[in-house]
Amino acid sequence: MTQAAEMTKLAIEALEDKKAEDISIIDISEVSVLADYFLIASGISKNQVQALIDNVEEKLGQAGITPKNIEGYQTGNWVLMDYGDLIVHVFDRQNRLFYDLERIWRDGKKIGKDELGK
Repeated sequence: MTQAAEMTKLAIEALEDKKAEDISIIDISEVSVLADYFLIASGISKNQVQALIDNVEEKLGQAGITPKNIEGYQTGNWVLMDYGDLIVHVFDRQNRLFYDLERIWRDGKKIGKDELGK
């Protein structure tokens, strides 16, 4: 399994631990040089979105992986975490519907957790 896939699995576990909603994984490795994976999830409030981000950062940090950048944490309606080969997007429900990244990145391949690294 690639490092990007391992990072993504850890991030998914962190999101699931804090009850993230509607977790999507999009493999963009064949359509973009930005990253290998987009991980998209939703929280029901600003506090939950921030808790999700905190948990991802903590869990990946324990594995020795630090984000290159985190944007949007203070507002808590769309937070982006850049881990190089993995980009994590955590939205509140309203902004997720508005920005609809799954539609924008439909050229990527939506995959399940069990398909990571295959």
